[in-house]
Amino acid sequence: MMEPLLIGLVVAALIASLIFSRLAPSLVFTLAMAACVLVGVIDMQTVMAKATNDGLMTLLLLLMVSVGLERLPWLLALSHRAVKGSLTRTILSLSGMTMLFSAFVNNTAVVATLAGTLRKNPHHAASQILLPVSYAAILGGTLTLIGTSTNLIVSSFLEDITGQGIPFFAFLPVALPAAIAGLIAMLVMHRVLPIGKQDDLPVNEFLIEMVVGEDSRLIGKTVSENGLRDLGDLFLVELVREGRLLTPVAPGEQLEARDRLIFSGDVSKVGVLERFHGLRSFAIDQGLLGMNLTEVILIPGAALIGQTIKESEFRSRFDAAVVGVHRDGERLSGQLGNIRLRVGDSLMLAVGPDFQKRSNLSRNFLIIESSVASHSLSSGKSMAVGAGMFAAVTCSVLEWLPLTTGLMFLLLLMLGLKLFSTAELRRRFPFEMWLIVSSALAISQAVMDSGLMGSAMAFLSPIIGSVPPMMMLVMVYVLTLAMTELITNNAAAALMFPLGYSVALTAGLDPMVFVMAVALGGSASFLTPYGYTTNLMVQNLGGYTRADYVRFGWLVSLAYSTVVLILLPRIFPF
Repeated sequence: MMEPLLIGLVVAALIASLIFSRLAPSLVFTLAMAACVLVGVIDMQTVMAKATNDGLMTLLLLLMVSVGLERLPWLLALSHRAVKGSLTRTILSLSGMTMLFSAFVNNTAVVATLAGTLRKNPHHAASQILLPVSYAAILGGTLTLIGTSTNLIVSSFLEDITGQGIPFFAFLPVALPAAIAGLIAMLVMHRVLPIGKQDDLPVNEFLIEMVVGEDSRLIGKTVSENGLRDLGDLFLVELVREGRLLTPVAPGEQLEARDRLIFSGDVSKVGVLERFHGLRSFAIDQGLLGMNLTEVILIPGAALIGQTIKESEFRSRFDAAVVGVHRDGERLSGQLGNIRLRVGDSLMLAVGPDFQKRSNLSRNFLIIESSVASHSLSSGKSMAVGAGMFAAVTCSVLEWLPLTTGLMFLLLLMLGLKLFSTAELRRRFPFEMWLIVSSALAISQAVMDSGLMGSAMAFLSPIIGSVPPMMMLVMVYVLTLAMTELITNNAAAALMFPLGYSVALTAGLDPMVFVMAVALGGSASFLTPYGYTTNLMVQNLGGYTRADYVRFGWLVSLAYSTVVLILLPRIFPF
């Protein structure tokens, strides 16, 4: 009797930690799995079996293959043609193109590839097109088994229970009409997006800090006399002196040694400040500012979340110095090193030669625009990779080869073509994803084996029996959608699958319709920046506030969800 209670407490603590704590989801799931082992409901043999689940191996192989697929030049070439004078036509063409690529390529890579180009397009403000592109990537990812990790995670759970995963194009009859409905909603709602000037990009909102050195010729002269008022793309907004914050900075304020000057502006122009004698920054002192600047975004679960820049020991961790910080349209204040980092913060880094070799980059950042980013492939290699991907998908659909086998051969082809080195592949291995899914599979097994799920379903059986199947489907879908907005899509799918599957069995219904509801609901993040990685990626690039997501996304979410719930019981009968 104690085992179900203990496992119930573990699951409750897991959910609470995901929603309310800042702990990385991979750590939370791993600790919960370890607790299940300690309770004695599952053993390490079961844990190891879950860690090598066929569906999970497919997910890991796909994410590693994406390292090569994201270097295909076709998407970038098409994006230049998709941007037109008409905003409606631009959103339509960009969204259609993004949906198509996202159905077969990691959608984070698709948005990252497009973001740098689109934010500098000559026709429209970045704020008018980046959020539609993110939503289009989400919609496109729902179309196929490999379009999003959410679908693959749900397929992994189904394969673990039944021995058979979800077919490659099983999502299409429901997801395609839902994606079209979402696209129409975006075209209707695009006027609510913030409109800025084309040249008023978020890069102009970075906070930059410089220090007046002991031997600086600026000491004793006023801000105006030193020429610090007329810097064009940089504006002196604050001065920190012995812990006191002076703002606004008067033109007649005399500078003293160790004054910290806080600028706001185009961080790419920070090199201009080097011409002022004795004006220093950590990046200059470490010889990094001459390197190319690299923009990154902090992702959920990053080890840096909650730390100040000073506490994070950036240089030793990443061989990089933080030159500027930008956050969600918010005006940051004070010393750069004392800013406590949050999810979604944009950091402009001056990087050293070892930056791209560090193994912890993908666990902390999305790299948006950088000289260390991979170059596009040659046309010959692009054709070979494209043909390899087509062959892997075709063989899977025709059931000639398992998708796992096809992806393995594609990965070997990429290594043979030297698209990347084994060292780079090792750095990009999705270790956190592997921990989350394998731990979630083990926890799900513990919930079943302990009798917790059986007891819960026996208790709820009279209620479930009295509720119409359609109402149960709506509840499972809406709960999955809510969890997605709160704790990210992958964690929501991992938590909701056992519940949806058990509810279907208890009610004597075909579980497949509930399985698909969890998969499609787990991807429907249109209301917050945190539910889906691409939403977080465009937040600062487009200068969006959290309210912008709700204003633009509510109709997209409603249209998508309505079509999904109408079609699911027709395509997958109860």
